[in-house]
Amino acid sequence: MALHPVLLEKLSTALAPAPVVEFTPREARLPAVPRKAHAVVGMRRAGKSTFLQQLLQERRAELPPERALYLGFDDDRLADLSADQLALLLEEYFRRHPELRGRATVHWFLDEIQLVDGWERFVRRVLDTERMEIVVSGSSAKMLSREIHTSLRGRAMETVIRPFSFREFLRHRGEEPGTEPRRWKSAERSRVEKCFREFLVEGGFPETQGLAAPLRIDLLQGYVDTVLFRDVVERHGVTQVASLRWLVRHCLRNPARSFSVHRIHQDLKAQGHGVAKDAVHAFLGHLLDAFLFGSVPLATESERQRNSNPRKLYPVDVGLIRAFDTSGRANVGHALETVVWNELDRRRADVGYVRTEAGLEVDFLSRPREGPEELVQVCVDTSSAETLARELRALEQAGVDHPRAERRLLVMDHDQVARVRARDVKVQATYEWLLEDANGA
Repeated sequence: MALHPVLLEKLSTALAPAPVVEFTPREARLPAVPRKAHAVVGMRRAGKSTFLQQLLQERRAELPPERALYLGFDDDRLADLSADQLALLLEEYFRRHPELRGRATVHWFLDEIQLVDGWERFVRRVLDTERMEIVVSGSSAKMLSREIHTSLRGRAMETVIRPFSFREFLRHRGEEPGTEPRRWKSAERSRVEKCFREFLVEGGFPETQGLAAPLRIDLLQGYVDTVLFRDVVERHGVTQVASLRWLVRHCLRNPARSFSVHRIHQDLKAQGHGVAKDAVHAFLGHLLDAFLFGSVPLATESERQRNSNPRKLYPVDVGLIRAFDTSGRANVGHALETVVWNELDRRRADVGYVRTEAGLEVDFLSRPREGPEELVQVCVDTSSAETLARELRALEQAGVDHPRAERRLLVMDHDQVARVRARDVKVQATYEWLLEDANGA
């Protein structure tokens, strides 16, 4: 069997010195675990392919170009390619550079690799027999997190690429602050606050940056439709497409609210959608797998209570809220809460929401992998004394059940911080908190 001529052409191109590509550096980092494949996953259009290009440039800044190469398989001329061709590609690579085999670690970045049938077997064999770092990425329709771990038999580490964080949003605009917030001058703070309000509306999908609102909305709605039809309908054979579309639009228009399968099932029936409750459960699982939403359960040690209580759903990017909210209302509170949840998820915290015995809620109980756990309350308007008192009372009551947790109140801007007086509660502008962790994944 001969190596496919298109693969031969791609190998030659990949080995050649390449011009430096301009892009916005992402904060995600691959975990430093030897002899593991790295799977880069995330929602469509979040920037996975660009992240692989970033990794390639980082490696080539330290190594000869032949030791780090990027290969993309999203090419119609490579349709029905088999893993046997990957084996031939590897042998051709080492024929060109025999001095590297077994003597130096080489780095392969394989984009859209899911299009090659049997790629998992090739990766497992290479990890066992060669000195290679392999990073794979592709469509979430065929590279779901749980399936990667199953197919690679525990040989993969996962890195999730999300739409831009607020820091990356500022970096893309050339507005990233060079100092910590306490050193900002008034003009710099005002500029960051302006950008933050725009971020709450526009979100962080890379391709939508700088677009006029109508075009941005069309693009974001197209992203969601692609997820629905490619990652859910086609993949899982869903036939009740109208019910699925209604569910997605309902959740995007009502973010940060409790999601009860029973209530949604009743709403669907009222809308004339004859769908079984089990199907609603399945729809939710598919949407979480495709990274369109994240869910936050009740914070409790009881598995039964966690499963029997409603979860809260948050879209993967705050820009999706405005793209699907046709009511004209601007619910800044839900947008602010969505941004905070996405940042907690980006920092890889275990997150739940808290309901006190008196029926008050704290938005998040965050249990990070390192550092103390925190009770985090998000309050968009502190001008109402009644609202502020309720939010602080919820934090105080939740602190009784979680005495080790630090308490934090995140507000909209710096001016609101000075108006809040609360003992044992750290009050902070949300954008300052978002910019705290420069090295977070």
